[in-house]
Amino acid sequence: MSSNWQQQRVAQIVRSGGVVAYPTEAVWGVGCDPWNEDAVYRLLALKERPVEKGLILVAASIEQFDFLLQGLPDAWLRQLAESWPGPNTWLVPHQDLLPEWICGRHDSVALRVSDHPGVAALCALTGPLVSTSANPAGRPAARSRLRVEQYFRGELDAVLGGALGGRRNPSLIRDLRTGQVVRPA
Repeated sequence: MSSNWQQQRVAQIVRSGGVVAYPTEAVWGVGCDPWNEDAVYRLLALKERPVEKGLILVAASIEQFDFLLQGLPDAWLRQLAESWPGPNTWLVPHQDLLPEWICGRHDSVALRVSDHPGVAALCALTGPLVSTSANPAGRPAARSRLRVEQYFRGELDAVLGGALGGRRNPSLIRDLRTGQVVRPA
């Protein structure tokens, strides 16, 4: 099966409300359409993750986040543009433009533009995706497709094939407003 065909199939599953797994830069991720409340709550249940914690959104390009970046200071926009695509996740004020099932109890949302070819290709087809590590709460993030399948035992709607990127650790998370590192790389 060609990767293009597989990406198209997985993108269609996401658009129809599915929860999928895919390789990212360092670990396997699970994701879904951030605008689909049922899909997001299903993903949270699979991970045993409370909604209050909030979720990361991943995109293929900074333009996919334009609706969230309107009106932000030019210095912040330059900082984002210079760090993406790449292993940088930024906490960006969401300006009440996202549902609570994405932001949790926070006034910001975690955003990343991926440089992983599989993630970028999938997001190019779907728009931004929820992206969180493929593991139940408290368990190590999956670093293989086999581990993803062991963790979720047929509960996912699709698994996008491919290899992890070359990074050892998940992305650095920083607060755009303060520059503070929230999670080191």
